[in-house]
Amino acid sequence: MSQYMLLLYATEVEGEELTERESEIPTIWSELNRSLEEAGLLVAAGRLHPTATATTVSAISGETELTDGPFAITKEALAGYYLIEAGNLDQALGVAKRIPLTRYGRVEVRPVASDPVPVVPSWAGPVE
Repeated sequence: MSQYMLLLYATEVEGEELTERESEIPTIWSELNRSLEEAGLLVAAGRLHPTATATTVSAISGETELTDGPFAITKEALAGYYLIEAGNLDQALGVAKRIPLTRYGRVEVRPVASDPVPVVPSWAGPVE
């Protein structure tokens, strides 16, 4: 079995739309989590606070900079994640299709690298 990270992206909302989404949590999301646990697929899952609570760390300029807010300004924000064990990409995609957020957002499915090193991807260039 391989691990896959399912990254959940959605537009941040407030008011009535947020209330509607929040009302799904105790039922639809709990059922999904329970079924993934029972199938032995769920490794971890988490919901993130809104991007207003984010702090971005960067040292691209040579000095460490802390910036309030997310790395990128986009309509959709990373809302949460699932880390699952799946037999193959098709099984991981099958899990992604079951995530209720797909009705108002997107789920990015990425295989987790089996070798823990390097943390910095090769395309990022040398780290000084």
